[in-house]
This record gives sequence, structure tokens and C-alpha cells, in this order.
Amino acid sequence: MLLESASGFYMPFPGDEEHDVEIGLGYGEQVHPATGQKFNHSGIDLLANAQPLFAVATGAVVGVGSDAVHQNYIITRYGKYEVKYGHVSEAYCGYATRVKAGQQIAKSGDFLHLEVKFDGQLIDPVDFLKMLYSNITQLSILGIKGEPQFVDMGVPIKTDYDVDQNEILQMMMRWLPEYMNEIRNGGYHTSERIETQLRNIFMQSAEKNYFFETIPNLSNPLGLGSRSSLMAGKVQSLLIGDFLNFLGSRHNIFVSSWDDDKKKVLSARFQTG
Repeated sequence: MLLESASGFYMPFPGDEEHDVEIGLGYGEQVHPATGQKFNHSGIDLLANAQPLFAVATGAVVGVGSDAVHQNYIITRYGKYEVKYGHVSEAYCGYATRVKAGQQIAKSGDFLHLEVKFDGQLIDPVDFLKMLYSNITQLSILGIKGEPQFVDMGVPIKTDYDVDQNEILQMMMRWLPEYMNEIRNGGYHTSERIETQLRNIFMQSAEKNYFFETIPNLSNPLGLGSRSSLMAGKVQSLLIGDFLNFLGSRHNIFVSSWDDDKKKVLSARFQTG
């Protein structure tokens, strides 16, 4: 159920303290708030009055209209996913409009009906929202703009790939979700050598008291400070290198400026096994 997006990912509505959004009616079998009768709810209803609604990824508008159940609606498609916003007060994009992540496409009415299909089958929108947030989080950790904010260590974090940073970030926009999914389902394995190096880095960092240098919080649970910037750079270099090895070994995609020797060095260092 991979979602890929060249423009990154975005939540469908704001989620900060100013725009608090709660679920009014869940997915699946529910009790109708007006009639008291049980019924099968095809999505979730959110208490999102007059909220801006955004495209969640690179996709297209595949439906704009009105029906008796969801009143005015707009439907967007992202690969095999279709996302329907019902009870909208305004729609800003017409049929077949190409959209990018974060582009405002509508505004909700008194509340929002959110409905999601994958390959034509209804799924729980909460699961879809969790996946979106996970993708945003993964990209944000690696320095790509996203809604979650992560720790600022006070000094720049340098990696082995800073020269090609912009191109690599674009690659991650396109391929990082597939890479993460392949790791989760066992289709791709990081080499034992890299796993050992990561363990050693964290063990040495603990011995040097790099962790909990500052007061931990939600965005910085390990309390990392400026002294751990070198450690963070080494970790990021290993993770970025492993991602690039995945692209090279699976899709024969490399940084455009690399010659054959550099490709071989990457393959030798990050060879899976």
C-alpha cells in the first residue's frame, strides 16, 4: 500500500493548537447521531469547521460534485489511493487538475467527511492519516520540509553527502517510502556491517554522555545537544548511504555526478547480506 509523491507529503488539514481537529464519527459500524440507528460509515467525520483542506501528495482531482449524503465534495487520486472530502463549503480545483502536496484544494463546511479508498476498496482513514504522518516524519528527520518539527542541535550536522544534498533530497521525496516499506516487510536488508557500525556509534555516544545533554522533550527525546553533532552526522551518513545503495541495487539509480568508481565504492560499503 505504498504511497509515493514527488512533492512530498502533507496532512489534509491543519493540526496545530489553533486548528484542533477531532473525530466526531468513526469508520465502520456506527450509531447515527440523529436517528440512533446502526449503519456502516464509509469514512470518518471530523469536527473541522471552515478549515483549509490540502492535497496530501502529488496527484490529481478526479471528482467534484454533490450528492445527497456528502453534499458538496472533492475527490483526489494519488496512485492507487483516492481521498474524498465531503461537506466542503468551497472547492478551489476543477476536474483533472494536477495537485501537489500542501496545495489548498477546498475548505470544509460545518464538519468534514473524510473517505479513503485503496485500489477501489474502502479503508479506515485513520490508518491512512497515520501513514501520511509517518512519511512526513521520515522526511523531516532527514531535513526535508514537513509539518513535524525536529531537534535543532545548535550546530550544522555534516554528512558524507552534503555536496549532492539537493539531488538526494529529491530522490528521497520519490523513493523513501518504498525503501522504508521494503525494510519493514523484509524485502530489503541493511548489511550486518552497517548495523554493527550503528550499534558501535550509539554505544560510544552513551559512554561519552552525548545523550540527555539537554532536557528531553517530544521533538528531542534523547536530549541531544551540540556535542553529539558529529555522532548525528555519522548516523545520517550511514542511513543516507544505505538508502542510496537501495536505489542503486534495486533501480540502478545513482547521483548524477557520480562516476563508476564512486558507484562501486558505495556498493562495496553497503553490500547487503
